[in-house]
Amino acid sequence: MAEKCPFHNQANVAGSGTRNRDWWPDQLKLNILRQHTAASNPLDPDFDYAAAFNSLDYYALKKDLQDLMTDSQDWWPADFGHYGGLFIRMAWHSAGTYRTFDGRGGGGQGQQRFAPLNSWPDNVSLDKARRLLWPIKQKYGNKISWADLMILTGNVALESMGFQTFGFAGGRKDTWEADESAYWGGETTWLGNDVRYSHALPDLPSTGL
Repeated sequence: MAEKCPFHNQANVAGSGTRNRDWWPDQLKLNILRQHTAASNPLDPDFDYAAAFNSLDYYALKKDLQDLMTDSQDWWPADFGHYGGLFIRMAWHSAGTYRTFDGRGGGGQGQQRFAPLNSWPDNVSLDKARRLLWPIKQKYGNKISWADLMILTGNVALESMGFQTFGFAGGRKDTWEADESAYWGGETTWLGNDVRYSHALPDLPSTGL
């Protein structure tokens, strides 16, 4: 299966490792209903995301995101009255899946919404961050992808706390289902081979490994 990646020295990028179905064996298998059909694409066949993004009221969107930072909700209160830390973590973990050796992962497709990424222990409670963004996503619709919205929200969070960013470049197109082609490893237990928590060096904090 390694030949699915046409470059990078025979690196195994799509092997027969643990799949979503291994983690959730009782899920109803509906893949056959969307195989080899344009009906699985929720967007119009002629949809042009670049054109849609360019029609967006960008500054109105940023204002809505700035207001959201301090709009604490009873169902998930903001830490110290500000959601900035949560949204920065969401954007960081979205981009942080990027793999330099084969170019897979990263924040370019909005994959954090799907398994297995949305259930990784390191991504705990980021579903709340995306739920907080849902009214804004509904307001602007397809003019802003989830992939762009998650990264932009991280930028706005930084800016709202006084950090000066380099700006924002949109253009990340969403995928609409989990990426089954990436090889995430063969483990069958969450954090089963994660040495950060069980074998940290005595004089070094585990977060520094």
